[in-house]
Amino acid sequence: MAKSFPELGLKPEDCKEISWIQSTIYSNGENPGQPLEVLLERNHVQKGFFKGKSDFVTEPISETNLEAIWKVMQEGEAGVMVWDPYGGKMSEISESSIPFPHRAGVLHNIQYFSKWQEGGYLAEQRHLKWINRLYNFMAPFVTKNPRTAYVNYRDLDIGRNIHGRFSEAKVWGEKYFKGNFDQLALIKGIVDYGNFFKNEQSIAPNFYL
Repeated sequence: MAKSFPELGLKPEDCKEISWIQSTIYSNGENPGQPLEVLLERNHVQKGFFKGKSDFVTEPISETNLEAIWKVMQEGEAGVMVWDPYGGKMSEISESSIPFPHRAGVLHNIQYFSKWQEGGYLAEQRHLKWINRLYNFMAPFVTKNPRTAYVNYRDLDIGRNIHGRFSEAKVWGEKYFKGNFDQLALIKGIVDYGNFFKNEQSIAPNFYL
């Protein structure tokens, strides 16, 4: 970090080294030194409202554009942008071998996250305006045709099931699963042909090869 990002002035004492399972406790706003059994309590320390969106990046973003992104982030309501690096073993697995397709060529994933405590329509609109403006500003720097997204940061803005039809679900399905969505829909048509298990972005069944 001192070599690549000296501007941060990062020191060893600024970092925490913990196991992955401890990090899930830490992300929940709790002390990572607690017994792991705390995860079984199903109580979330952090309360309030939030909105999340996501992107994947395959081309490096220039320093000039990073500065422009930073300015947008500082406008309006506060929020967070998280970059998760990809590559390594993930790139060695074929994108069609399992449902998760974002493999070789992906530099990192981005999560946009806005959280607020106050209730009401006006507070919600302020935070949604911020995250949507940032998301729209990022369009030139992320994947295109489709603009892909990470399924675990479920975003109903990119589409939802209204009638449970395959053609309807494919709009958002390809953003999460790319070419794997067709195969997932065929499997859905076999194991749940009546589409009993469903939500706003569940896999819709397809009965045609």
